Amino acid sequence: MTETRRLLEAANALSRLLVASRVSHAFYGSVFTAILANAPQCEEIYCIVEGGQHQSHPFRRVRDAISDNEDFSTTLSPWTNRLHVTYRRPIPAIEIEILPAGEAGPRRLDASTVVKIQGIPFLTISEFIRAKLKTWMIRMSDRDAQDVTFVLSRYWNRVDINRIPEQDMNYFTTRNPSSQLWWLALKRKYGM
Repeated sequence: MTETRRLLEAANALSRLLVASRVSHAFYGSVFTAILANAPQCEEIYCIVEGGQHQSHPFRRVRDAISDNEDFSTTLSPWTNRLHVTYRRPIPAIEIEILPAGEAGPRRLDASTVVKIQGIPFLTISEFIRAKLKTWMIRMSDRDAQDVTFVLSRYWNRVDINRIPEQDMNYFTTRNPSSQLWWLALKRKYGM
């Protein structure tokens, strides 16, 4: 079984539990670009979970949703404010990092920010680029840059430029010139 297929299996299993508990969520990471490119290998998967007013913290909602399932366990790291969900059914186990909506993606996870791919909720192309760009600005990782460049080069005409921080993208294109052509095409499309 390929790594991409393993990560999708884990995402599907976690998604079913979150949907059953009415927890709004969406996945992203290099698994998204692997699906778009039909690539067998990928490295990361994250799950963004919505919290907000009148709802408990996203980490609490995830822990409650998986509490009775023996295939999943959680590890909370209070020092880094991270929650990791481990899907233990496949060997080796798969770890999915849980991120609060608004910190690592859109604040609201709805039809304008989430798209279903193979029945699994993922961030839309615009939200994926925004989230990956934000991550790249922090880590300056080549892998994040490759993901942004790949998606931008193939799907630039589907990107909502209003969701992309212009200053961050301008800086990104100076450090990653191969994406500049697509960023300029997107700006022309919006008359900028």
